[in-house]
Amino acid sequence: MRIKGIELHCFRNYTELELYPEPGLNILSGLNAEGKTNVLESIFLCALGRSHRTPHDADLLMEGQMSGSVALSLETRGGSRSIRIELMRGERKRVFLDEAPLNRSGELMGCLNVVMFSPEDLSLVKDGPQERRRFLDMELSQLKPSYYYALQQYNQALKSRNLLLKEEPVPYDMIELWDEQLSKLGATIMQARAGFVEELSANAHTLHAKMSGTKEILETVYEPTIPVQDYDTMRETLTVQLGERLERDVFRGFTSVGPHRDDLGLLLNGRDLRVYGSQGQQRTAALSLKLSEIDLVRRVRGERPVLLLDDVFSELDAERQARLLEVVSDCQTFVTCTHLEEFVKAGALSMQVYRVRNGRVVEE
Repeated sequence: MRIKGIELHCFRNYTELELYPEPGLNILSGLNAEGKTNVLESIFLCALGRSHRTPHDADLLMEGQMSGSVALSLETRGGSRSIRIELMRGERKRVFLDEAPLNRSGELMGCLNVVMFSPEDLSLVKDGPQERRRFLDMELSQLKPSYYYALQQYNQALKSRNLLLKEEPVPYDMIELWDEQLSKLGATIMQARAGFVEELSANAHTLHAKMSGTKEILETVYEPTIPVQDYDTMRETLTVQLGERLERDVFRGFTSVGPHRDDLGLLLNGRDLRVYGSQGQQRTAALSLKLSEIDLVRRVRGERPVLLLDDVFSELDAERQARLLEVVSDCQTFVTCTHLEEFVKAGALSMQVYRVRNGRVVEE
């Protein structure tokens, strides 16, 4: 899978942009706040239907403009495809796949698979369970659109149950109906996460050992609120747990069991990475987790994803920079940087360099 063309119109600080990237390593070089990350954001937007930096579509429009757009042309295993997203201030964005309008954002999932790493992804290790659940949900939604729909339905059912918990008097009969939905959907989500983490853990273990020169061992462990078993057993267990915790949930005003309470345990050389890992170790671990998706996408989709690496090399030592270049060599990759010397030292011989300055991109 690769991107053949990118067209931006009134997107962030780009009045107009047409870019035809190479199938290998594409370097966007320039000072901070010139627009490098905006290009990566436009690609991410077309892959998942939303920005990785803001939940507000209006933030994506150039200041003072009422509308804008992002368009990508792709080459995939199934042939040429196109994705276009139209942004309107005060209105919902419109998404087009092969020029046909999409009614649901889930229809976009899996059309363009991307793996993105940015400085903010350190939160995957440092912050609370919500960030790690978000990571699992984003990656699984790209690989399995059915997961995306199950997650949407679960979140809607969870919201409804939580509202009922706060009512007076508490409508226990209605809560029981939502418990049935939460048990079915929750078991589906947790089984999918368990399988995903099992494969991700093996890939991340191997990749992190390579990135660290075999000095560090990374373990990734799924930590659900109930034991992982077959679907029927998990559904029944969730039903029982929801019933047993009902009075406690009424007192607290929220649902205390289910996939929305899951976490992902990270161990480095047998110790909790979140507590004992240095910032450099945490960053390398987060990068290893993200890059481990490459093989998963290849196996499920039959082709490699597009990689988006935002200001990654400046945070790695020379040895890890060189090892990272080896890992990404088989994928179309977009990398932002402020100093090209990083790539020369790391041994990047074949690359296309674009200079970015104040919303203009010039090929070198």
